[in-house]
Amino acid sequence: MFSSLELTLMLLGSAVLGVVAFRMLHLPPMLGYLAVGIVIGPHALGLAAENEASHTLAEFGVVFLMFSIGLEFSLPKFLAMRRIVFGLGMAQVVTTIIATVVFGWLVGHYLSAYIHLSWQAAFALGGALAMSSTAIVSKMLTERLELESEHGRKIIGILLFQDLAVVPLLILIPALTRDSDNLAETLAWAGGKALVVLILLLFIGQKLVRGWLTIVAKRRSQELFMLNLLLITLGAAWITERAGLSLALGAFVAGMLISETEFKHQVEEDIKPFRDVLLGLFFITVGMLLNIRVVLDNWWLVLLLLCGPVLLKFALIAGLARLFGSSNGVALRTGLGLAQAGEFGFVLLNLAGGIKLMDPFVVQVVLASMVLSMLVAPFLIAKSDAIVMKLAANDWMMQSLALTKIATRTMASQKHVLIAGFGRSGQSLATLLAEEKIEYHALDLDPERVQEAQLAGAHVSYGDAGRRESLVAAGIYRASAVVITYANTPSALKLLHLLNEMAPTLPVIVRSHDDTDLDQLKKAGAAEVVPELMEGSLMLASHALIMMGVPLRRVVHRVQAAREERYASLRGYFHGSSDAGDDAELERLHTVTVSEGAHCVGLPLSTIDVAGCGAAVTTIRRGRGRLDVTPETQLASGDVVVLRGTADAVAKAETLLLK
Repeated sequence: MFSSLELTLMLLGSAVLGVVAFRMLHLPPMLGYLAVGIVIGPHALGLAAENEASHTLAEFGVVFLMFSIGLEFSLPKFLAMRRIVFGLGMAQVVTTIIATVVFGWLVGHYLSAYIHLSWQAAFALGGALAMSSTAIVSKMLTERLELESEHGRKIIGILLFQDLAVVPLLILIPALTRDSDNLAETLAWAGGKALVVLILLLFIGQKLVRGWLTIVAKRRSQELFMLNLLLITLGAAWITERAGLSLALGAFVAGMLISETEFKHQVEEDIKPFRDVLLGLFFITVGMLLNIRVVLDNWWLVLLLLCGPVLLKFALIAGLARLFGSSNGVALRTGLGLAQAGEFGFVLLNLAGGIKLMDPFVVQVVLASMVLSMLVAPFLIAKSDAIVMKLAANDWMMQSLALTKIATRTMASQKHVLIAGFGRSGQSLATLLAEEKIEYHALDLDPERVQEAQLAGAHVSYGDAGRRESLVAAGIYRASAVVITYANTPSALKLLHLLNEMAPTLPVIVRSHDDTDLDQLKKAGAAEVVPELMEGSLMLASHALIMMGVPLRRVVHRVQAAREERYASLRGYFHGSSDAGDDAELERLHTVTVSEGAHCVGLPLSTIDVAGCGAAVTTIRRGRGRLDVTPETQLASGDVVVLRGTADAVAKAETLLLK
């Protein structure tokens, strides 16, 4: 029997190994926690047993998960998405529960000799199956740049309502164990208590929390602020538990209280380590519940419960999305994204099993099917485009129409700048390019933003810059440069890889938060990386120097020198034929492809006097790769050399390279 310390060390060590393994497979770490729980649990290797300590850790994980959900509860956000959240989201949860209750009635009517499933158990099961995985789906949508797409918005809206629906379900499910004759009275009593507690916490607690956190923040003590944060979270959970409700409900309310204060963002960062670690331990305990022997002996039932609910949720959500006005393609993608089980499904299933509302055998087979559905989810979402193409005959036509619209807008553009993302940075860039009479075209996945920008005269289209077809339609082969304006390294790397395949000589400028991924982005083919933090530090330094009495002229010179040193390759841009006579003395960028019989083939850069022509070599591309520009670098046939200098200087340098 392990001591508490030994059990904790064993759980943490196993969690590290599981997360590393699943990260290497590019799968969500949550699945690693589940797999670890299955392996070390009492029904497999037997290294860890279900006891009070493990259940306490799991309960704290749920508490902090509900607290973080409460932090995300924003009234303006819900009002903006109310039709999706309270329309489509509510319809999905209610319909799933009703369908499961009907299924339970059929089972009880026709298969009562084999399995017993009361309507109360069916209701709890329906609530569990109605949930989808926020962690898996949001991660996949972020990686695929689909959060702001039409189906991405619908998926997030439904997930928001599912998270909210957990609160009343946590109250309803325990009440179902009471005498059915007094069920209405029990539910009314539970609802009344919940209402009183919520009113006290929300109306009185909000003023107390805001005032108290303001006092604590003035003490400027990080540990004191953290202690008070834990006290508020666990204190609210204790109040709701003492009222006969759940710990999770109190934590949710605590999150709501803090979400309306100015401390919300600081709290999110402070609570994240506790939430992630404890939530991981919660998923380990869920995996420990799974009895492998029961699953193997009833594999056909597990497989049936895997396919049945997944197909049912897919069909229900896709059908409801169509009723709410979505196209076939959007409806099918929404259904595929939410077909799997979710984190709160485990919470509700454990609750139903713990209060003996559901037969332990049913809990085991349903638990196994839910775990398997979450393992399948990443692959299902990754293949959603191919599945939709086969199921929706008109989706290809709709996508072709969207691509045709993009192509129509960019058909007359030559040597334009292609902007990936039309947020704040993309719009600022577009304004500057327009003022300099440089053509541009932007691609963005926010339909409302695109529509408003188009009405204002901006050259922007709805499209995914991470898709080959969208890039072709936007004139990637006629473009002079690409600018990736969203600071998301995985997405930028994906787009860089695609651009290296399609247009390896095209310069790409990437925005990033800081210098952390600079080398990785450069290696992937970025001509230049612009870190926001460095620009912010330059502005901060300039203001500080001015405040200290340094002359403005010297400050401007210092900042300009720093920028020139850091952004050497940004001096100038690729000129086209239309501006050949303009600004002849300004520096520009020019690409030279080394031909087979060129003078420079096989020679190191140190022997080619490009500098004597007044030009400089900024980049050398060889195939899909990018070479370091050093005096020892030897040029080869097929290399693409990017020169920087005035029009006369780059012309002389090109002659020197190719003569």
